[in-house]
Amino acid sequence: MAPRRAAVPSFAKVNLSLKVLGRRQDGYHELRTVFQTIGLADRITLEFTPARRGLEIELDDPLAIPDNLVLRAARLFCESERVRGRLRLRLDKRIPMGAGLGGGSANAAAVLLALGPLTGRGPGPQRLHEMAASLGSDVPFFLYGGTALGLGRGEELYPLPEAPRHPVLVLMPPLHVSTAEAYRALGRPELTSPVEFRKLDVFQSFVWRGEYLSGAENDFEAAVFRLHPELKRWKRKLERLGAQSARLSGSGAALFGVFPDRAKLQGALPQFSTEPLKVFSTTFVSRRQYRARICDSLREHVVAGTWPPRSRYVRDEQ
Repeated sequence: MAPRRAAVPSFAKVNLSLKVLGRRQDGYHELRTVFQTIGLADRITLEFTPARRGLEIELDDPLAIPDNLVLRAARLFCESERVRGRLRLRLDKRIPMGAGLGGGSANAAAVLLALGPLTGRGPGPQRLHEMAASLGSDVPFFLYGGTALGLGRGEELYPLPEAPRHPVLVLMPPLHVSTAEAYRALGRPELTSPVEFRKLDVFQSFVWRGEYLSGAENDFEAAVFRLHPELKRWKRKLERLGAQSARLSGSGAALFGVFPDRAKLQGALPQFSTEPLKVFSTTFVSRRQYRARICDSLREHVVAGTWPPRSRYVRDEQ
């Protein structure tokens, strides 16, 4: 059979709000967060050639990322769905690594969404969610995109009203904040009952108002800013230059500023030219836009109007 090819975008996220309530008995932390996809994206190129027997998977990764989630997701999907054939993948990175922008998780989800259409398999939303959650706490969010509430470890997801398509500046400093280090600096005790009701009340108020640019907090900021004071300075600079909201994403080290319009963002952009930062200009991406971009990249292989994208080859190969 002829190879089936696609080049799929893999969008980053920011955390519009992030509350850490405490450590659970399973060792993870109980989170309350609002995820938001943004236009900054990697690209994953896939080529699948069906075969009657055997499975061969190759990844071209110019950065040689250890334990790459692209490869892990591809193996998990193909082994779970009993795929036979040759799969070649290439990862072109633009999302900074170790930034709190979810690049690796987004890559894994993009592979899971693309492989159904390319291989003629049709795992439903529940099975895809199970695979995604086994790869990482943030991975399930990237099966959906847009604006979403994340609970538990972040893998329990609920859609929220979409935020407007605000312009966003993302700042990536030349430093790495270890997630484990950030949690240690945060110093959350074991989760007890009752949980911190004030924190939950503040978070619930924020979610119900739907005003995602005011009243939000990231619990990691105070702890991470103590470790890296320059991050606090850059956050304040974003605010002085007109950002309606500026925040650390996840546990960092990326910062993002949300601007009221494109003109304000363009005015702020040159002010970071002398800073030791990578600067990315982008926008919020809604759930509809997210799905449209992914489906468009797979249009030769999918049944139009389906989500998760459904393969037009399913009937032929089952």
